[in-house]
Amino acid sequence: MIYRVTHNTGYKYSLPASLSQNELFLFPRNTPSQEVIESRLIIDPQPQYLHSRTDYFGNTAHVFMVQHPHDALAISVTSLVKTSKPVVPAPCNTMPWEKVVQRLISPAGPLDLDAQQFVFSSPLVSYDSDFVNYVRPSFSSDTPVLVGAADLVQRIFREFAYDKLASNVETTVKQVLSNRKGVCQDFALVAISCLRSLGLAARYVSGYLETFPPPGKPKLVGSDASHAWISVYIPDFGWVDLDPTNNLIANETYITVAWGRDYGDVSPVKGVVMGGGLHVLSVMVDVSAQKEQ
Repeated sequence: MIYRVTHNTGYKYSLPASLSQNELFLFPRNTPSQEVIESRLIIDPQPQYLHSRTDYFGNTAHVFMVQHPHDALAISVTSLVKTSKPVVPAPCNTMPWEKVVQRLISPAGPLDLDAQQFVFSSPLVSYDSDFVNYVRPSFSSDTPVLVGAADLVQRIFREFAYDKLASNVETTVKQVLSNRKGVCQDFALVAISCLRSLGLAARYVSGYLETFPPPGKPKLVGSDASHAWISVYIPDFGWVDLDPTNNLIANETYITVAWGRDYGDVSPVKGVVMGGGLHVLSVMVDVSAQKEQ
């Protein structure tokens, strides 16, 4: 599949802002099942400083500063990406989860060693007895790790309600677990907290998902959104992406932008502004399939 992804972010200020500085994680990355054909970034007003870098996890980040008075800021990224169906092992043939934990305690090679960093707590992921108690029904003795992870994802999908008003940037993952409500970012953090509480390696993935309108209805331009899911480490294979919001193993309709320990590592847009008074934020995302030549 070839997709064109457009992600527009806009800020309007009630008073002129004298300076704004932002970091962006909006360029998709190459993976074994994804090839980035092109990505373009447009910022208005034109920044006085713009720098791109590859972060610790291999994601593309952009940092920019607008250093003169402005009453609006527009950030637009357009990407063309080719995806294919990821190779996924048969869940029942994956290693028992207890042996995975032991491999991560005593890494057998560089892949295990790299995955080890995704076992620990991070600023937005904490684990305690509440997460252990929730995850254990999915991981009985000798359960293949991908069978257990898929069952956990299915339970979150079934037992949690998608509610845009149920959480905000200050909502903790423990509160989401208790309230059983949230959005895709929340569900991903709950799943990661559960898996890490057992000693398994799980990372946070940000990106996009092709969506489809109801039967007989046209797809509205800009009706898509950023999405988030998880990736679990399978020794002797690699990483497998799972989506708790939709109860799916990620397929060719998923477009990966970045991954890290949690949302804080790969927030699409984050920054600071001096002045500006009150502001209004607008976000428009469009994911459209393209005809292959």
